[in-house]
Amino acid sequence: MTTFPVTDSTLSASHLASFIRETYGLAEKTTCKVFRTGINHTYMVSGNHLKYVWRVYSYNWRSETEILEELRLLNILKENDIPVSYPIMDKNQNYIQTLHAPEGKRYAVLFSFAEGEKIRDLSKETCQIIGSVMARIHKVTVHKTLDRIKYNPETLTLLPYQYACRHYAEGMEEMQFVKAAGKAITQLFERANVRQIRPGIVHMDMWYDNMNIKNESLVTLFDFDFCGNGWLILDIAYFNLQLFNTTPDKAIYEEKMENFMQGYEAITPITPDEKKILPYAGMASWIFYLGVQAQRFDNWSNIFFTNNYLKHYIGLVKRWMEHHGITIDTLQNEVANQS
Repeated sequence: MTTFPVTDSTLSASHLASFIRETYGLAEKTTCKVFRTGINHTYMVSGNHLKYVWRVYSYNWRSETEILEELRLLNILKENDIPVSYPIMDKNQNYIQTLHAPEGKRYAVLFSFAEGEKIRDLSKETCQIIGSVMARIHKVTVHKTLDRIKYNPETLTLLPYQYACRHYAEGMEEMQFVKAAGKAITQLFERANVRQIRPGIVHMDMWYDNMNIKNESLVTLFDFDFCGNGWLILDIAYFNLQLFNTTPDKAIYEEKMENFMQGYEAITPITPDEKKILPYAGMASWIFYLGVQAQRFDNWSNIFFTNNYLKHYIGLVKRWMEHHGITIDTLQNEVANQS
């Protein structure tokens, strides 16, 4: 009987354990367990009092060059004493493993384990530390580039809208909002004073779910899968957007954000033009991730990706806009004022 084709498989953890032990020369009792499946699949590897993280990239998600560039960035940050989860070489000094899954060739990398735990309700003190860590990263990555995605109006708003159109009717109020917001943000970004907005390499997914924290003071970052090239303010905006969404009391959110900004600017300044565009950069990143969810629909059990979900998702964006005094009309007026 011919094996039926698949689009996304979950590789056997027990067989991966044998493969990892042999490839990396780890102890015989080293085990491997599934931790999370999604766009990429994450496994926890442990043995002989050591822990690692094994990531299997989804089929046709990242090219070998893109992964090598991600790992190059991580090694640069590690060399600069920035706390990140970094790649581990195998016995033959290779970082990337090629696995022949049922759907086709998939890549895998072993990473160091980030000590600590994920904390959703971040303290003000921890927010300040995160700000300083992000600033340290940006001091290293400013004016540098990777051979990876460029985060610009097309990749942040236009393409995500097109991906979302595969699943949602264009006539929906929420889709009309995404289209209008994307158009206005594009015009705003294109007319911004780029001499006052720092370009460089961005993480693009820096929030509590991609960092482990030990003793509320040692912050280790991981999951640089979305790293690429763009304005550094995108990282600042995305973290603050997620902080806004995870902090119900907006007065407390403002205090935490102030601490974050203080931590950041103690290391390197944020220009007035960057601060001005921050709320719009947050909107752009939120539209971008709607596109990711639509683009990689088959990587999840997407019963949540419904019309009600879209209403909820756009509702979060609108609450962010309302907090910052933004409407589509004011956004368009902002564009007109720059003309």
